[in-house]
Amino acid sequence: MLDKKKRIRRRVSTPKICRLCENKVNYVDFKDAELLKKFQTEKGRILPRRITGTCLRHQKMLCTAIKRARIVSLTL
Repeated sequence: MLDKKKRIRRRVSTPKICRLCENKVNYVDFKDAELLKKFQTEKGRILPRRITGTCLRHQKMLCTAIKRARIVSLTL
């Protein structure tokens, strides 16, 4: 009885693939508000790489694009 309770189920996750690498995006434009909204929360915070699955290169581009869009008031 106690052995069944102590067992821990580990979730096997599939590797996250960068959506921007799949679409062969070379540059993330700050004027593309629809794309940028997918990588933000409702409050406007930038989602981290471990949640979205983007690569380091595209995550850096996303951060700068989101920050530029905030300055121009295109997104939250």
